[in-house]
Amino acid sequence: MKSLWSQAEAAKFDTDLALRVYSSRLLGRDPSLVLHGGGNTSVKIREANLVGEEQDILYVKGSGWDLASIEARGFTPIRMDHLLKLARLESLSDLQMVNELKTQQTIAAAPTGSVEAILHAALPFKYVDHTHADAVVAITNTEDGEVRIREIYGDDLVVIPYVMPGFDLARLVAERFSAEATERTVGMVLMSHGIFSFGATAQESYERMIALVDRAERYLAAHEAWNLPETGLDVSEGRYSLGLELAQLRRRVSEAAGRPMLLACDRSAEALAFCRRDDLRVISQQGPATPDHVIRTKRLPMLGRDLDAYTSAYRDYFEQHAPNARNPVRMLDPAPRVILDPQLGLVTCGKSARETGINADIYRHTMRIIQRAERLGGWRALPATDIFNVEYWELEQAKLRTGGEPPKFLGEVALVTGAASGIGKACVASLLARGAAVIGLDLNPAVTESYQRADYLGLACDLTDTSALEQALESALRCFGGMDMLILNAGIFPRGKHIADLDDGLWRQVMAVNLDANLALLRMCYPLLKLAPNLGRVVVIGSKNVLAPGPGAAAYSASKAALNQLVRVAALEWAGDGIRINSLHPDAVFDTGLWTDEILQARAEHYCMTVQEYKTKNLLKTEVRSLDVAELVAEMCGPLFAKTTAAQLPVDGGNERVV
Repeated sequence: MKSLWSQAEAAKFDTDLALRVYSSRLLGRDPSLVLHGGGNTSVKIREANLVGEEQDILYVKGSGWDLASIEARGFTPIRMDHLLKLARLESLSDLQMVNELKTQQTIAAAPTGSVEAILHAALPFKYVDHTHADAVVAITNTEDGEVRIREIYGDDLVVIPYVMPGFDLARLVAERFSAEATERTVGMVLMSHGIFSFGATAQESYERMIALVDRAERYLAAHEAWNLPETGLDVSEGRYSLGLELAQLRRRVSEAAGRPMLLACDRSAEALAFCRRDDLRVISQQGPATPDHVIRTKRLPMLGRDLDAYTSAYRDYFEQHAPNARNPVRMLDPAPRVILDPQLGLVTCGKSARETGINADIYRHTMRIIQRAERLGGWRALPATDIFNVEYWELEQAKLRTGGEPPKFLGEVALVTGAASGIGKACVASLLARGAAVIGLDLNPAVTESYQRADYLGLACDLTDTSALEQALESALRCFGGMDMLILNAGIFPRGKHIADLDDGLWRQVMAVNLDANLALLRMCYPLLKLAPNLGRVVVIGSKNVLAPGPGAAAYSASKAALNQLVRVAALEWAGDGIRINSLHPDAVFDTGLWTDEILQARAEHYCMTVQEYKTKNLLKTEVRSLDVAELVAEMCGPLFAKTTAAQLPVDGGNERVV
């Protein structure tokens, strides 16, 4: 492991807190040190309060902040003298501790300080860094882990046995560190938890961390336990599709969780090789790499697809350990968060795409830690009792009681065609705003760049190419696990041609995009929509021309009318599966790629109107925008329209010919 410290970069930061931010981000940049909110850092600063009194303040990472992106406001300032008094108490519940931390903050708007704030205060160093370094955890989680840690570090580190994070750990460290530390001590190892480094400066503390972890990596390498061998596994599978299997698994996981869940599938050579190990039932069924991972991944992954056996075992685990919990606890849902399957590979589950991604990152690191520990002498996780105590931590249970209302479509998946612009792009935005994970399809490659976020997958795809559609759906299902909502928006509106001049090529082109492609998608998505945890929903973007066609638009009007008839038949055939399908008929939506300023001006002049008058030439004299249509699309997928199917609703401000 190499230091990333740059003197040139560090020179830009002129305060202790600013340097704390800089070095914290260096730690957060390396996922082998910390992942997704893991680890914490602090700095002790003497400063004057509003009335001029000097006081020692601990600035510690605040709850909810990630070291990779932390800012100065992500550190919570807490009065040191009070923290040191708390460390001397005989007992303190976690909720009491959090209350004490909050009441001793010097900035009321700051986040709640880390649960390890008292521990940081008790360590007599200006800067303190704490990580969950993969290399260190791989060594501590072996049969003779403590012996090996002492062999590697000698007097340079104080070794603390595993204790539940929070006050108990802080009190133990306060007692043992002062008794065991020497003038050589530069850090501390918490068995089965992580490693600390200290220093008088941000650079010293950071570079000590890097040096300490590097020693662990070198030790593993010397014992042929750092560089894992290449798998040599061929993960190619031709045209074999896993999408429907994932959707079926997602439905059952969602039922066990009691809410819609997303699934993400990793079939990399690394993941498949781990899932196909002969000893998988032994090494994967011991526990997480560090106890705090249990909050994300649960204690154990599910092996294969026997969900009934997994949920039954989870209930037994809860019933065995709940009576001995420090406080009364309520059982979490028994659904797995990690699934190891020889065909599917590493499958992670979560309420959102962000959760599935975090769980996947954590378990990929866990796989490497387990395999390194196995090569070193045998993987050993903490006992189930210790893991249960963290999973059912009083602080985590409190979050359950105070959690707000989740977004309407959290855990659900929507597919939108024609998603690169206009109504389709607006539909993507409206669905994302309601918590859905969204797949955007469009012939325009720009669809892939619309959003850079975990819950959006943009795929460039020719909707008239059945093979391309199948590949796009497979990619989408491996990303999110299923489908709940289908928005058929893509279409073309060719330049006007009267029937006498309409050639077969143009007719077939319009039908291929506006009708045939939608039929293909409906057919492909039907088995997926049947598996939607909250029942499937389809919204079709029709046209005013279905109800009131105009001259010169025969191909467009006929294709949209045929699509509308297809929707009506689908409503009859799919109602028994709980799938509802409805149509919207927009008109005069001018904020799309079809309408340039020049075209709008020309059309307005044709009608002897201003552009604004032309945009609002409907009964309500209102402008219909893409977002207006998209918001109604999203609502039609929601509970407000739960008892409506086969409806046709105009979105046109009132059109005389339609009325």
